[in-house]
Amino acid sequence: MNFIKKNYGWMIVAVLAALPLMVIFNMIDINFSDGFSVSLIEVAGGEGKTTLEMLYHVSGEFAIRWMTAVLTMTPVFIIFGVTNLFVRQAMGIATAVWSLLHFIIFIAAEGLLETFTQVNYIAGFIAILILIPLLLTSNRKSMKLLKSNWKKIQQFSYAAILLSLIHVAILEKTWIIYAVIVGLGFIVRIPVVKHKILGFRRKRKTD
Repeated sequence: MNFIKKNYGWMIVAVLAALPLMVIFNMIDINFSDGFSVSLIEVAGGEGKTTLEMLYHVSGEFAIRWMTAVLTMTPVFIIFGVTNLFVRQAMGIATAVWSLLHFIIFIAAEGLLETFTQVNYIAGFIAILILIPLLLTSNRKSMKLLKSNWKKIQQFSYAAILLSLIHVAILEKTWIIYAVIVGLGFIVRIPVVKHKILGFRRKRKTD
């Protein structure tokens, strides 16, 4: 019971991050009857999209959703005073896993060299490279080992979200939603704005 109480945040994030995988599994046929083979099941996607295009869309969409959610945690703390560092780490892991899955689907279909043919692909690739060390250090052992340097490494997530927004912006217009959310988050982080919000919170507590 104590384990659940201590790690309930991680468990909730893990479930929320894993549930959309069911959508992807429904598009894939894994056959063990004659050796091992993996094939795509053609489904009727929205706007006439093929299964592969749906896989691109689903994996990429959840990757940027989780990334946006992670960067929203600090503004939520500033405004409401609610924070859980280890839950944020779990969300960061979900971001990296979905991003890597998105990239794997891409290179499986198009090949690694295709990554370097377009600006949006290159931006996405660099974002993936940034996320890998963030993923590997998203644990308590790394925090103790790296100490103050841990936060410096994690700050590269800002570059990852910027590159991801560039990646999505060139592909489709839904990036505007995430750009607005992230933009408002950065406004809240501005020292003058942050101090005013924190001052207002302290004043409400004393009233």
